[in-house]
Amino acid sequence: MSPRTAPDDQLSDNGFGGRRRGRRPGGQDTRSELLAAARAEFAERGYQGARVRSIAASAGVDAAMVNHWFGGKEGLFVAAMDLPIDPEAIIARILAGDPGQAGERIVRTFISTWDAVGGGPFVALLRSVATHETAARMIREFITDVIFGRMVSRLAPDQQMLRACLCGTQVVGLGMARYVIKLEPLASADADTLAAAIGPNLQRYLTGSIS
Repeated sequence: MSPRTAPDDQLSDNGFGGRRRGRRPGGQDTRSELLAAARAEFAERGYQGARVRSIAASAGVDAAMVNHWFGGKEGLFVAAMDLPIDPEAIIARILAGDPGQAGERIVRTFISTWDAVGGGPFVALLRSVATHETAARMIREFITDVIFGRMVSRLAPDQQMLRACLCGTQVVGLGMARYVIKLEPLASADADTLAAAIGPNLQRYLTGSIS
């Protein structure tokens, strides 16, 4: 009888059912090797197509090391993109409270996250999107699969993929205008002002009529 295996992005501590001979122990160098392998895998296969076992094999470690360092495939993806974002925390924060105010919470959440690092790695990623297909693909999948796809599955009444994309255009556009172009007065506006102005658009994308 063959041993049971855990799901690919939520592996148990014994990974493949035991450490393969010749694999390195999970030190700090393991984390760096996993990140390098993950960037290559995500660039080639995208978020959905990437496999934790393939990434771990490329890094020369047990797949359980992905859970150890990153908590699973999603955490590895976020770390590979070098974004100061915890998707679980963001989604939980946005879904908490009145669903009718979720649009405003989206704006406040992203503005507070980005402002904390002055735009930081998000700005670098946005700047590379226009000229690097890999960056464009990664941010597309981050928006549709990791963040808004999961959010609209809880809030949206229909056309969930379209709604996720519409929310993504609003948030990415806001990030581009505020941190890359630095369009005033939007670039220096406070989060409450932007939430009041942009939140209703996001709310319609989430729960209103888009036909």
